[in-house]
Amino acid sequence: MNINEEKQSRKLEIVLWSIALPGFGHLILRKYVKGLLLVFLEILVNVFGNFNTIIILSFNGKIAQAIEQTNYQWLMFYPCLYFFSIWDAYREAGGGEKSFSYMPMAFSAYFVTVGLIFSPVFTVYGYKLGPMWLPMLFLPLGLGAGMVIRKILVKKRNT
Repeated sequence: MNINEEKQSRKLEIVLWSIALPGFGHLILRKYVKGLLLVFLEILVNVFGNFNTIIILSFNGKIAQAIEQTNYQWLMFYPCLYFFSIWDAYREAGGGEKSFSYMPMAFSAYFVTVGLIFSPVFTVYGYKLGPMWLPMLFLPLGLGAGMVIRKILVKKRNT
């Protein structure tokens, strides 16, 4: 494996651990204060937002109960915390050097938050998707919007 492949592999490792649990990527990078703070915030928001309960109920098709269990005041912090953690760990590992490369992650956080906001009322073919599945469906929209806006900004900057 050449040096470039090793760097790419390292960045991927950091991103995947950050996806698993916010803060883990930072801990691997020896950014202990930031990593522990992100892990603590993840647990805090997760517990007070009832996120694990929501996940279990959603996987079992109990969407109405998942909506009932959701503490939206806490859970609305989750998308920004989650995507910031992934982005920052990737950046700390040496990624994100291109102009406006943060845009897809930032817009993902925005769109997932909007999906969460609408989750108790939004239906698809008469079915509510709830506070886990609807935000996940909004994720590709956020990634796409961020990529398009990044492309526009880079093009505008280069003209």
